Order: sequence, then C-alpha cells, then structure tokens
Amino acid sequence: MSLLSRWALVLFMLGAFLYGLTEWRNANKKPSDAIDTELTPDFIAESLKSAIYNPQGILSHEIEADRMEHYTKLEFTHFELPNYTLYPKNSGSPWQVKAKEATLYNDNKVVLKNTIRITSTEKDSLIEEIHAKVLELDLTTNIISSDQKVIVYGKNFIMYGSGLIIDLNTTQMTLTEHEKTIFEKNNSKFTSS
Repeated sequence: MSLLSRWALVLFMLGAFLYGLTEWRNANKKPSDAIDTELTPDFIAESLKSAIYNPQGILSHEIEADRMEHYTKLEFTHFELPNYTLYPKNSGSPWQVKAKEATLYNDNKVVLKNTIRITSTEKDSLIEEIHAKVLELDLTTNIISSDQKVIVYGKNFIMYGSGLIIDLNTTQMTLTEHEKTIFEKNNSKFTSS
C-alpha cells in the first residue's frame, strides 16, 4: 500500500468518525427538544373567566384565574390564583374555593395548592371557611378531599385536623384525624379534644 493510499484511508476513517459523532450528538438532542416542546403551553389566557354547564344546561361551576396555561400533550391545564365557584347538584348555596395555584386534569379533577380557602356562601352555614395547603376537587361529583392538615372555621368554633372529605351536594364533612376543637361562647373560650 502506498503512502498516498494510507493517507486517503486515514482521512476516510477520520471523516467517518466525525460524521458518526455528529449524528450521535444530533440524535441525543432531539428528545430534549421534544421535551421542551411538551413543556410549552398550547395556549395561555390572562384574566380568565369561564362558566361550565352540565349536560342538562345547569350551571356546574365557574372559574376565574389571573393566568391559565393549557398543555394538550400533557393533558392538563394550570391556573394561577384560581377562584372556583361550585354549585351543588341539589341547588344549594354555592361554595367558593380559592388557591394560589391549581392543576385541572382531563378526568375533571383539580389539585389545588398553597393557601387554599373554601368559603360557604350560605348565610347561616355551620361551616364558614376551611383552610388547607393541598386538596383535590372532583368537578364531576363536587367532592373535595385532602390528606393534609386542615383548619375548619365555623359558627363559634375552630377545628384542627387532617384527612378531609366534603361532599358539597350534601354538605357532609368527614375529618379522619381530629386534633382539637376550640369553642367560643360569650367571648370565653374553652378547648375540647
């Protein structure tokens, strides 16, 4: 083999190596580009206001939010500062649910996080407000649940516990772990455990 043939073989092998290296690097970049595309919302709404009706045409719930981002491929919608108004199926008074953020999934379940406040709009409701850090809301059944700590404010009492389940249609509430309740009467307080 002549010197010229050897140099040609070396250059050919170097070129093939560089081509293979370039293709390998490009193949590794494509999945990260796809991930970035999935993390980009399909659409964004600012100052969102929406009313949702059930199949019978009755108002089911309303939502207001400072910002909404919808991700079709990931099958969820993210809200910043959401305010839900939930209408019970038995035509009772609506409930307000506010949080710093919420994520709505395709199965009509919402996970609310950070500074959550549930408020009854009924004038003489036994339960006036509920505070939590994380909870799940099923928009189909109107059931709110949480396995985290909650504080329940009611007429002349404050209840502390965790493991909350509320059916807004029946206004039935279950607290799976009760810590303590503080009652107020005539400006005097006493504690019951």
